[in-house]
Amino acid sequence: MSIPVPAEESGIRVDVDGDVLGIVIDRPHRKGAIDQRSVRAIVEVLEAAALEDRFRAVLLTSTGPDFCSGSDWVKANSGSGGEEEKPRAGNLQRRLALQAHRLIAVITQIQVPVVASVRGWAAGMGCQIALAADFTIAAEDAQFWVPFTKRGFTPDSASTWLLPRLIGVARAKEMLMLGRPVGAVDAAAWGMIHRAVPIDELSATTAELVDELRNGPTVALGLTKRLLHDGLESGMIAAMEHETMAVELSSRTKDFREGLAAFSERRDPRFTGR
Repeated sequence: MSIPVPAEESGIRVDVDGDVLGIVIDRPHRKGAIDQRSVRAIVEVLEAAALEDRFRAVLLTSTGPDFCSGSDWVKANSGSGGEEEKPRAGNLQRRLALQAHRLIAVITQIQVPVVASVRGWAAGMGCQIALAADFTIAAEDAQFWVPFTKRGFTPDSASTWLLPRLIGVARAKEMLMLGRPVGAVDAAAWGMIHRAVPIDELSATTAELVDELRNGPTVALGLTKRLLHDGLESGMIAAMEHETMAVELSSRTKDFREGLAAFSERRDPRFTGR
């Protein structure tokens, strides 16, 4: 199965570097804001990648000064020719499950590590993508913002689920109810993102992490990611049952045998992702 090539008008570009799948938000004219076509393109690429054995890491980046300033859904769902062109009631409720919400679900479910590299603003949908990624590295001057209530509506894209688990209820209320942006340095200190670095170190730091992941035991990493997310919704006994199944699967891989051999021979393992 091949990775689909997003249509140019989606503003999404795919860069494949061997076993790393790069997804680039290429919409600098919209400050990285993504519309329905953009979301659909990213979902299609990630779903295809989930079925490929060759990929060992996914890297989400953007062009321009901002990572993603949110969603263009207001523009996409507003008519320009009068009252009769407005969407009927329930339009957002029907669309979100298959669009923005589907994107967040795929990022968290794909059994390949996902890294986000953030510059500038990660607002609204952009913030949720950064939260859903397994590792988010941001420039120190980057800003994370969920301004839903500032616009008169309620949060979506799992922000009310992700934020309390990452930073606690009190800080989540500050971000979600008061709509206050959080700088990358504080976001890292709070545990909201993996790391904040000077902007001139962002590319190198991101590349170093991606290399570590692409050279890791891909099956074990993917199963561990799944266990972590499943564990957030299950009790300890259920978590241990899930761990048992994951151990059974991971212990059948070549990487498991290589890990044992490396330990015995007192050397670094050379994992192949198999």
